[in-house]
Amino acid sequence: MHKFLRAVGFSKIKDRKELTALITSSIQNAQRRSYVTNNENVILAEFARDYADEIGVAVCGEFDDEDKFIYEYYYPYLIPSAVSTEEDINVERHAATYSYAGVCNEPRLGVTLIFYLQNMVPYIKYENENKFPIKGTTLSLSALSIKGQIMMPIAKTEEEKEVAKKKSNYRNKLINNARRGDETAIESLTLDDMDLYTTLSKKIRKQDIYSLVDTYFMPYGVECDLYSVLGEVVASKKVVNRFTDEAVYIMRISCNEIEFDVCINEADLLGEPAVGRRFKGNIWMQGMINYPDN
Repeated sequence: MHKFLRAVGFSKIKDRKELTALITSSIQNAQRRSYVTNNENVILAEFARDYADEIGVAVCGEFDDEDKFIYEYYYPYLIPSAVSTEEDINVERHAATYSYAGVCNEPRLGVTLIFYLQNMVPYIKYENENKFPIKGTTLSLSALSIKGQIMMPIAKTEEEKEVAKKKSNYRNKLINNARRGDETAIESLTLDDMDLYTTLSKKIRKQDIYSLVDTYFMPYGVECDLYSVLGEVVASKKVVNRFTDEAVYIMRISCNEIEFDVCINEADLLGEPAVGRRFKGNIWMQGMINYPDN
């Protein structure tokens, strides 16, 4: 059973019989059906059914020679609400199934962003037509979480917020210059990191770490698309899974200046989300590539 199925409101599914019923329902009552023929002349299909606004379950597989659908795998999803980044994206297929992972070198995060690709069918179509690379693509990110908590924000004046924004913009400029091989920018970033480490090492002896660190984004566990995050809640709403009547929170999070959506079961979230507060938790990152002609 998929570990993150409970994030979209299916925490009470306990056995294979209930899971099979959910998969069958998702196929028969799918609201979106996508088909594509791969380079091996196999017809791949994806059936997606929303069980509340923006959340649902997708079932993927292929059709055999008798046009019978053969189920291969499924995954829960959260449809992202807005563009998160415009950086270049690379996509690679997973070894075991016809599913894909995306890679984005977003300098603001500080790590290479790896995500599970939601819209694989359009990608395969472009790949079959040899249209890559495509200019003008953007990336919309979303994430599922099965454990998280709400934290209060760090008190800041408007002047402090403005200073922090200017510092961040300057750092992003240095990172972009460093990526182009600017040695002066590389040296400046190295010195800034050393100064930051020294300052934090002194303050952490007397202060709580979460009063010093406003936001973070770092890998979690051994799977490449799992992350531990701390970010500010910029929007929040509660939806109810129509199939199970379980309440689910969908939050828009700003983390290291990157915004993405997070979905978590109400039972798995400690605290009440509100704009300005912070979300801390472990997430499974998903992404949808937006092509310029769509």
